Formats: sequence, C-alpha cells, structure tokens
Amino acid sequence: MEAVILILGLLFVAFMALGVYVSVKVIGAAKRGVDRTITQARRTVEETTLRAKSYGQVGVAGELAQLRLSLRTSMRATQEALQAGVAEDASLSESLGLFQRLSVHGRELDDELKRLEREPDRATVASLLPGLKQRTERITHSAESLRWAARDRARQFADDDLAALNTQIDVEAGALRHWTVEEPSPGAGAGAGAGADADADASGRGGDRARGPQAGEEGPEALTARDPRAQTGSPWQKAVRPETTN
Repeated sequence: MEAVILILGLLFVAFMALGVYVSVKVIGAAKRGVDRTITQARRTVEETTLRAKSYGQVGVAGELAQLRLSLRTSMRATQEALQAGVAEDASLSESLGLFQRLSVHGRELDDELKRLEREPDRATVASLLPGLKQRTERITHSAESLRWAARDRARQFADDDLAALNTQIDVEAGALRHWTVEEPSPGAGAGAGAGADADADASGRGGDRARGPQAGEEGPEALTARDPRAQTGSPWQKAVRPETTN
C-alpha cells in the first residue's frame, strides 16, 4: 500500500513539474511575441516620424532625419535579405557575421545622430554633417554590397537550376517522341522467296502439267506461299502491322 501511495505521489509531482514547465514556456513565448510586437510598433512610429521630419523640415534637423532614415532602411533590408537567404544557403552565414559586425557601427551612428537631433547648438551640428554623411554612406554602401551579392547569388543558383531542368525536360521530350518502325521478321521473307522459286521450277517442267488437269479430274493444290497477313493466331496475339511502301 505504501508503494502505491509513493508512486501516486511521484506521478503527481511529475505532472505538477511538467505543468509548470509548459506554463513557463508558454508565458515566455507570449512575452517574446509581445516584445516583438512592441519593438516593431516603436520602430514603425520612429521611422514614420523620421520620414515626416526629412520631408517637412529643412536645415540641420531635416538632414539628420534623412541620414537616420537612409541608414535604418538600408540596414533593415540587408538584415532581412541575409536572414532569409541563410536558411537555404549556408555559405551566407559568414556574410551574416560580417553584417552583424557592421550593425555595431550602424547602431553607434544611429545613436549619435539621434543625440545630435536634440543638440541646441545647430552650428556645431552643421559642421559635423559632412563627416556624418560620409560615415552613413560607407555603412550603407557596405550593407548594400552584402545585400545585392546575396541576391545575385540566389538568382544565379535559380538560373542554373532552371537551365539544368530545361535540359532534362528536352531530353525527356526527345525520348517520348522517339519510336522505331516494326520490321518484318527475316523468316517470313525467306519463306516467301522459297515459295516463289518452287513455283518457277514447277512451271518449267512440262507444258501438260502447266496447262492444268483434264475435265472431271481434281488438280493438286496450288503451290503458292501463304500470305502471313492472312494467318490467324491466338486472340491475345497482336496482329502484324502491314508494311508500308513509299
């Protein structure tokens, strides 16, 4: 009895632990989903604000907003392209590692541009703009190089696969269109030739026999060869296809 109670107690504890583990996993997944949603919403609002500033403001504030918007757009597009391609092409993992290193510089520049947007000394910020533009162009150029290289690689693989598929389809189509005309068996031709020689020999042996039998008498069967096409076979046997002449 004590053993049964002990087993039931262990089972209860195991089910409780499993329930706690599943609950923690579900709560963690839900929290990550909420965090992703909040991050995406914050990013959308911030980029919408930057776009409005870049078009609606002039001077230093508008240029800073335009630099941030260009940087964020290029980095996000490259990240999405590499993450989507690495699932099918493992060689892009090295490119993804390089992009992660580039992202460190991109985040530092974005934070600096964001601080300068709140800087009241516009003259100093204006003097820093040429260097900031150069840094932004270098980072976006590197990101675009990685992105377009990954896209060109994927397109080249797709073209190669399509070319190989077209070749296989052409070969298969040629095999489907190929057929051979059935030739008569050599035995049938030899038998017909032998029968013709026998008829010629019989006709040359005597005029009386060649003129046929007398009235009232039954003559022998004609020694002509049988037409192989007139022969009947088994019901399941395929009929011989007649030979065509040009």
